[in-house]
Amino acid sequence: MANGLLLRAASPGLRPAVAGAAGSSADSGQGHGVVTIGDSRPRGVALRVGGSSRREFSFITTAARDHSVLTRQLLDSRHDTIDEVGAEHDPFSELKARFMDFKQRNYVENFSNYQSLAQQQTPKFMVVACADSRVCPTRILGFQPGEAFTVRNVANLVPPYEHGGSETSAALEFAVNTLQVENVLVVGHSRCGGIQALMSMKDDSTSGSFIKNWVSIGKSARLSTKAAAGNLNFEMQCTHCEKESINSSLLNLLTYPWIEKRVNEGTLNLHGGYYNFVDCTFEKWTLVYRKGLEGGSKYAIKNRSSWS
Repeated sequence: MANGLLLRAASPGLRPAVAGAAGSSADSGQGHGVVTIGDSRPRGVALRVGGSSRREFSFITTAARDHSVLTRQLLDSRHDTIDEVGAEHDPFSELKARFMDFKQRNYVENFSNYQSLAQQQTPKFMVVACADSRVCPTRILGFQPGEAFTVRNVANLVPPYEHGGSETSAALEFAVNTLQVENVLVVGHSRCGGIQALMSMKDDSTSGSFIKNWVSIGKSARLSTKAAAGNLNFEMQCTHCEKESINSSLLNLLTYPWIEKRVNEGTLNLHGGYYNFVDCTFEKWTLVYRKGLEGGSKYAIKNRSSWS
């Protein structure tokens, strides 16, 4: 919806491409079945313009709805771009200035390092952090390009292996199995909106919200928090759960067979971190996983430290 206009069109379909059809490339059928996504046939679209009166507009929608067409436009250096935003209102003006400063002060001065990174990456850390705009692990911990393979999601949660595919599990698989990182660091933080959503959920609630469905991964941390800190106010419960959920995610990491294998071999370490941006402090600890630890538990914490 834009400027009060509501546009409805049929859902795009998937169909075989017709040889010689407009927009197809000459070499598109070299030994492969070719399909196109989306319907490029012209169609009329009815729009309702605010108020009770109805006007009909005839629009021609083409294969521009197909992302591959947009990509071809980007690759075509002859294609004119559309400039609809005045320079004084362009949100990218400052970003461009920052990029040019980065290029001159960082890239050019460390050219050989960036050329090496262009060939391969060998990070020692895999970082799972929150998508919160106030919590940038690269900025907070000073990671340089090539040092940390990072994935960020709401509430910095790691789903268990049984949860199935997700962007977080895919990132973990690549970092651990392909990049062979030596450390996985889960970073939580203060005043986390995702944890607040988790702690606000009803025990029997069902919701179509993407956020609530995602943070429900941390239900065990919520239950532990209610048991340990249920007598505290909501804000303090959330603070407790922010750390509880980090440890829950660390244990969830061990449900991945290839992570557990490398931890047992001593080639991979799992760490928790908590960034409090209210007073700018950072807590760090390492998870110990070994069968037969004292007390009968397989888990323990070591190397805990606080940076302030």
